[in-house]
This record gives sequence, structure tokens and C-alpha cells, in this order.
Amino acid sequence: MPRPTKPSLVTLGDFFRFAVRRFRTARLAYGHGTTNAVDEAAFLVLEALRLPIHTLDPWLDLKPTAAERARLLTLIDARVALRLPAPYLVGAAYMHCVRFHVDRRALIPRSFIGDLLVGGALPIADPSRVRRVLDLCTGSGCLAILAALVFPRARIDAVDLSTGALALARRNVASHRLGDRITLHRGDLFQPLDAGRYDLILSNPPYVDARGMAKLPQEFRHEPRMALAAGDDGLDLVRRILAEAPRHLAKNGRLLCEIGRGRKPLEAAYPSLPFLWLDTEQSQGEVFWIARNDLMS
Repeated sequence: MPRPTKPSLVTLGDFFRFAVRRFRTARLAYGHGTTNAVDEAAFLVLEALRLPIHTLDPWLDLKPTAAERARLLTLIDARVALRLPAPYLVGAAYMHCVRFHVDRRALIPRSFIGDLLVGGALPIADPSRVRRVLDLCTGSGCLAILAALVFPRARIDAVDLSTGALALARRNVASHRLGDRITLHRGDLFQPLDAGRYDLILSNPPYVDARGMAKLPQEFRHEPRMALAAGDDGLDLVRRILAEAPRHLAKNGRLLCEIGRGRKPLEAAYPSLPFLWLDTEQSQGEVFWIARNDLMS
């Protein structure tokens, strides 16, 4: 589809509609904060100009400067030609209106655990009584930061094996001024931690199985493979977390873990464990909750 000449792209609404047409024609894949061409185009043009991302209509008649028009065209072209996810192009992603810096050192923030945390859907009667939280495979630090916002008295340890991801997480923690409550650790799951016990361990670990990795759309192949791939059945890290978590959970501690579409093989591998599956508006059977005592039985 030929690009319209510059005079036809005058307002932000022009760029938005142009982007929607380009994205639909290119048959892009979504899943990094949006699910369709309209939402992707709105996010891209608004965030590129650092405008509020949840309200497009008030800005449709805005006339970008020449430099802004050039930037918008470059971003739209890159989204199509390179199949780069929009958050990587603009360097930002949002979870429940919380902004995070993103780049290709870490997975783009997205997790049903975030929905459960912010939505108050966890079986926790009093969030103020949660004092210690552990976030495994923290990536950009998004879940650790959301946990700090939800549990106002908690101190959070966040672990990742990737030095690049931890550098990005450090930037996000600093941006949200949570350095006094979130401590970042480099290491393999529980390996860098001391003997402390946690009220809550949460993790959105790599969980894509071998078949899923082979079928990943190009957009997802820009993300770090180590943040996605988890062996033949997608449970390589989940098995280790289940085995080691009891030694790090407090007496009444709980484990919250996202596993994508791994419920069936997980329940087959652990038929005696009473997983409680916590669903959201967009997910069913992708996040489990289990008590320390049940893991030890």
C-alpha cells in the first residue's frame, strides 16, 4: 500500500487512521498491551507524542510539528517493516495506568498477575499484613513495582538472571521512587537469596513450550528468548519453583504463579497438589495460587 503524501497527513487523527490502515493491511500480530490495529495505532501515536494514552478523541485535531510528523511516519513504518512491538518502538508500556520503561533487554510488561494484584482479587484479607514479597523472573520489574503499590508495608526482593533486564528494572524502580522498598538481585531463581521467608512469592516465569516457541509470531521473537522458552512442556522453571518455594515461604505464605496454557500438563505432573486457579476477565486457568503447607504435604 503506497504511503500517502505528507500534505494528506496533517492532524493526529490523520496519522491514527493511516496507521490503522497500514497495520490491518500488513496483518500484524498483537499481544503487547493491545489486541487489534485500532488500539495499537492509538497507543503508538499518543505515546510517541507523550500524550495521555487512554483518551484519543481530544487529540484527533492536534497538528503535530514537522519533527513530530516525521517521527510518527518513522514509527509507523518500523512497526510494519520490522514487526517491532509498539512498546519497543516508543520505549514504554503500561499496566493498569502505571508506566514502565521498556527495551529489548526484557519482556514487554504484561501479566494476568498484574490484573489480580491491582484488582484486589487475591485471597488476602488485609494487604497491609503482607510484609515480605519475592518476585522471581522480575524482568522489567513491573510486578515488583505493582506489588509495592498494592502492599504498602511490604519490602520486595526481585530476582532475575539477566543483567540487562536488571538494569532496566533498576531504572523503573528509580522512576517510581521505590528503591527503599525493592531490592534487586541477580541470580537463578532462589539462588541469590538469604534464608529469609516471604509472605508471598509471585512469578511470571518463562512458560512457552517448544511447540509454542516454534510458532511465535515475528513480533514476539524480538523479546529475549530466555524470558519465553521453558522446555518441551513449558514447565522447566515452574517445576523448580514448586520444589524450592516451601523453603522460602513463611508459615502461612502463598505462591502465585502464571503458567500460560500449561494447566493440563501441570495438573498431570502434580495430581495431588490443590492448585487454586485465579481467573481474570481475559484469562482462565493461567495463574495458580497455592499455600506453603499444601506444597509440603
